[in-house]
Amino acid sequence: MAIGEIKIPVHGQGLHEFTGSVVDWVSEQAFDEGLCTLFIQHTSASLLIQENADPSARRDLENWLNRLVPENDSLYTHTLEGPDDMPAHIKCSLTATSLSIPVQKGRLMLGTWQGIYLWEHRHHHGARHVILHI
Repeated sequence: MAIGEIKIPVHGQGLHEFTGSVVDWVSEQAFDEGLCTLFIQHTSASLLIQENADPSARRDLENWLNRLVPENDSLYTHTLEGPDDMPAHIKCSLTATSLSIPVQKGRLMLGTWQGIYLWEHRHHHGARHVILHI
């Protein structure tokens, strides 16, 4: 068993790929087989496995979710942290806070066009923390 943490810098809303960081961490653990679990320690960002070849797929996902969960909705009462906070919580609840990826021969078993993304739902800049476990 191994547990680690990756700090991912974000520069506003959107999908931020960090596949390489996970691949590097898994290769350092020297496990031949297992299950790599990723967990994000935040309630306004989420994790996603998505196509990493064509950026238009990511833009379409971002635009779709922003249309589904708009800012400044009059139904929101949780507004003290800004107009993007409650939508970020809703987006997080509609997506995933953890992922599980099989490991075989010391490598993540991702498909050819699959990448691992942090989906930042707020406009803020900073860092998010993802816990890894095999």
